[in-house]
Amino acid sequence: MRLRTLEDVFAHAHAEGVELRLDATEIQVRRPRAGRGGRRAFVSGKKKQNTMKATVVADHHGRTLWTDTMRPGRMHDATAARIEGIDSCFRFFPQVEVLLDDGYPGLRRDHPQQARTPPRKPNKSALPEFHEQWKHHRHAHSADRITVEHALADHKRWKQLTRWTHRRENLPATYRAIAGLVCDRTANT
Repeated sequence: MRLRTLEDVFAHAHAEGVELRLDATEIQVRRPRAGRGGRRAFVSGKKKQNTMKATVVADHHGRTLWTDTMRPGRMHDATAARIEGIDSCFRFFPQVEVLLDDGYPGLRRDHPQQARTPPRKPNKSALPEFHEQWKHHRHAHSADRITVEHALADHKRWKQLTRWTHRRENLPATYRAIAGLVCDRTANT
């Protein structure tokens, strides 16, 4: 079964009782030609390169359930998720929980029962037991989220996605095709 939209993914997670994992990845692309508009939109603040960004949703087994359209690398992860309509999905499916990384603090603030991010680091003046508790909770959260990182790593094993050297317009279709192949392979194993 192919899940085409984010709403389909949330409906599937609600029906099956699946906890989702969401993360974004960046793929290096060629620099746009000089004199073209929108040239700065592709420069990523994180990688300091020209990139395009894809958001991926995986399940607890590491199977890729959905990937969005490719966005310019300058766009923040949470902004890309909001553009795809994650806020409305949280409203319509209040039982579905999504594990996120530190890049989504606004989603945690807006949907505290559904969007789970790692705990905030305690103040330096906090007692040592609070620091130990924080380390334990952060490790447990990252252990739960590792499946989406493995799903992203499966995508990046394809040489075409390590660095895209072709036309940027062709990358979204190629990425979705590779994500579909990876999803089918993980479903069969």
